[in-house]
Amino acid sequence: MTNRPPVGDKQDKGKDVQAMFASIAPRYDLLNRVLSLGVDKGWRRAAAQEALALKPARVLDVATGTADFALELKTRAPGAEVIGSDFVPQMLAIGREKAAARHIDIRLEEGDALNLPYPDGSFDSITCAFGFRNFADYARGLAEFHRVLAPGGRAVILEFPPPRPGLLGSVFRVYFQHVLPRIGGLISGNAGAYTYLPESVLAFPEPERLAGLMRATGFRTRYRLLTFGIAAIHVGDKL
Repeated sequence: MTNRPPVGDKQDKGKDVQAMFASIAPRYDLLNRVLSLGVDKGWRRAAAQEALALKPARVLDVATGTADFALELKTRAPGAEVIGSDFVPQMLAIGREKAAARHIDIRLEEGDALNLPYPDGSFDSITCAFGFRNFADYARGLAEFHRVLAPGGRAVILEFPPPRPGLLGSVFRVYFQHVLPRIGGLISGNAGAYTYLPESVLAFPEPERLAGLMRATGFRTRYRLLTFGIAAIHVGDKL
């Protein structure tokens, strides 16, 4: 498969994203480790600390994929109920295998991030790790996060912002646009998926703009950059 979804906000890309992730599901975890040089584990730890800081009883991990982040959350908060939601069944199947192998009790359910199948105020914390930029409509996704959060609840988004200006940003941009697609294509057999990845990052809002979208949704928002700005954590508290 070489076709790839469109990138950016307000794009009709749901089915294309679904097909793309279904095709790379078996190699997805290996690729994450290889392509991030293992640094993504530290990013997830930092995001999990933010998500669990208020001692939530119920946590929803949106766009959970193969459930890496949902498993991290449950490991750190064994007493919390953790649900992972994704619209790619092949990814969820791998997540269930991982959870069973590690004897970790989480629920993994099919669901559309833009129309979450949960009542208003259902969760104390909502997380999304490296899946938000794949949403077809960022504002609608944030509105759904806000809707299903209880008052005082917290949303945490871990994502790749566009590379920043300067030497390091230029180096990262070259790696992202030229090296990563080659490695990803070789390992996964899907060059299109790993061309989509850098394109989707370059089309993603700058951190301050994403923070503005979160504030417009009704969140009290802050963010911080990780590893020289390669990743960013946005925290939104529902007032």
